[in-house]
Amino acid sequence: MATTVADEKKNLRAVLSESRDALSREFADTRSERIQRRLIESEIYRASSAIVLYAAKGNEVSTDILLADSLGTGRAVFYPRVDTASGTIVARRVRDRAELNRGAYNILEPPASAEVLEPPSFSQIIICVPGVAFGLEGQRLGRGGGYYDRFIAQLGDDAISVGLAYSFQLLDGIPETGLDRRLNYILTESAVHRACDAPLPAPGTRTKEVHPGDYRNPGIHSWWRGLFHLGDNETAQGRR
Repeated sequence: MATTVADEKKNLRAVLSESRDALSREFADTRSERIQRRLIESEIYRASSAIVLYAAKGNEVSTDILLADSLGTGRAVFYPRVDTASGTIVARRVRDRAELNRGAYNILEPPASAEVLEPPSFSQIIICVPGVAFGLEGQRLGRGGGYYDRFIAQLGDDAISVGLAYSFQLLDGIPETGLDRRLNYILTESAVHRACDAPLPAPGTRTKEVHPGDYRNPGIHSWWRGLFHLGDNETAQGRR
């Protein structure tokens, strides 16, 4: 039986989720800090007037440092609020972390009464995007609901999308469909990767390494290659 894109995604999600969940708290905290500092030190962050963060779940890369810095430097901060009925995300403004409450999927989100993000009001918007795995050309494997794909597609060129990832989550490529949206940048603790200029699938897009000094060690785990086409979960899990 031929392996479908859905099968490949399912295999990747299972293996990479387990690997991320197995991280120690200390490892996740120290890497999360480095990743966030990379974004804070970047030109795209310095040029931004608004940022959309996410409330990390489990061992996802944290955004707490970004929240503190963004509020402290006068940026408008938004968090996604999920509407499960329509399958969409609405970004709503937050001025203090205490405003976040448990919502859909038990993830912290802003109240329904909070101010909605209006892209024309800001010169440059950054969307920080979580994920289970990322590809060098901006591909992303998320939690499986497609919420961020629709959100990124809705904002289009009005925002710069940035995936926050541990280096082991960055792969040569991720299986994708026409509904998936690629990200503009992928940030890990070891490098910043410019992935693509548009949030659309673009098979011909090439990755440009922004930090050449890290090019020889971008943190890509080459042993992942080919495992998921074979469905070899046991092999991958044994070498995480």
